[in-house]
Amino acid sequence: LVSVPACCSARYNLALLACFGFFLLYALRVNLSVALVDMVEPNTSLAKNVTSNVCPEHSSTINAPRNTTGEKYSWDADTQGWILGSFFYGYIITQIPGGYLASKIGGKLLLGFGIFGTSVFTLLTPLAANLGVGYLIAVRALEGLGEGVTFPAMHSMWSSWAPPLERSKLLSISYAGAQLGTVVSLPLSGLICYYMNWVYVFYIFGALGVLWWFFWMCLVSDTPETHRSISHAEREYILSSLKDQLSTQKSVPWRPMLESLPLWAIVVAHFSYNWTFYTLLTLLPTYMKEILRFDAQENGFLSALPYFGCWLCIILSGQIADYLREKQNFSTVCVRKCFTLIGMIGPAVFLVAAGFIGCNYALAVAFVTISTTLGGFCTSGYSINHLDIAPSYAGILLGITNSFATIPGMVGPVIAKNLTHNNTVGEWQMVFYIAASINLFGAIFFALFASGEVQDWAVSGYHLHRN
Repeated sequence: LVSVPACCSARYNLALLACFGFFLLYALRVNLSVALVDMVEPNTSLAKNVTSNVCPEHSSTINAPRNTTGEKYSWDADTQGWILGSFFYGYIITQIPGGYLASKIGGKLLLGFGIFGTSVFTLLTPLAANLGVGYLIAVRALEGLGEGVTFPAMHSMWSSWAPPLERSKLLSISYAGAQLGTVVSLPLSGLICYYMNWVYVFYIFGALGVLWWFFWMCLVSDTPETHRSISHAEREYILSSLKDQLSTQKSVPWRPMLESLPLWAIVVAHFSYNWTFYTLLTLLPTYMKEILRFDAQENGFLSALPYFGCWLCIILSGQIADYLREKQNFSTVCVRKCFTLIGMIGPAVFLVAAGFIGCNYALAVAFVTISTTLGGFCTSGYSINHLDIAPSYAGILLGITNSFATIPGMVGPVIAKNLTHNNTVGEWQMVFYIAASINLFGAIFFALFASGEVQDWAVSGYHLHRN
């Protein structure tokens, strides 16, 4: 089995286009948490008078002419919590159907239209906000519906595109786009709000999403067999590397799938990791503003720093994971477990530390950054383990684990907002503690029960010879 060079190959082109797609998806997802700071009337969150006694002001304010033409809305903290959480109500519904549909109609159309739909609803966000908070929540939930199919669809495509020993590399490239989207859109959204008007945050990213959709529909295909310009050598290489791993049976073995302990190991790890990830993603801008007291411009860049670290870590750890499996003969399960342990225990330790350094904001930013960066190891850990245990059903498995892993996005920010009514450092420490202990539990559970082998129920003819 001769491996085919990566440069200009169809599978790496797919990884790069997917990377841009996930870049846009996350840009469309997080821009609201930045814009929201600008959309709300300053006196609505009563936290203002409380912050002053926690940390001293230290913003070296740049006296640039700030644009203030954007509409302002009087939404209280709880309403803001609902607005930020509403995305996940749509997102959770389409996870499992997305995985199932991808296995039937292919991931290309599903992923393409998922991102296209999200972009269109993003373009409608300013209009919805004007019509009222109910409309805004509905539009965000619809965006979630569109984004819900994307990860299962991508996993499903990789099950026919990624040779087993290149899995960590290819998947880490495509999913790292998500972190990069966060990195770019947090500061960029801040600047757009500052110099233009918050509505442009939604217009610019929405338009880019529609543009990406045209490229995706023209250049990508569901399987190596149907690809227009793939080389014969590459097609043979991919197909032969996957030949013993895929199932030809048409029905989905739901029962043995749901009874599979390795699948539940991924569910628990995925849930735990996302608890920390989403709590930080939606609340970091608030923490920096209310406790550490950075202004929006600094805030955007500093909120983005952790995700830049995470992006670097995902790309590097993907390369390292495949190197260990291929050259050093480490077993797949050993690599997945080690990477998951580093990627979950590391962040837990630094997150708790971040709550204890008072107003030393340089350290706070450093700790939060290290915490999120180490989380990048998980991408080559539990995050692509679905493809190890059941490549044929990877999309459906991801739909299942991501459904559970979306719950923290719905509950995490709401709980955190409720715990931090007075915005004291003590309340925030509580938020960090909860996240860290959930992370710890997930890491240990995964280390005990995960597997790296293709499961019996996931291979052709499983019903014929069970033993």
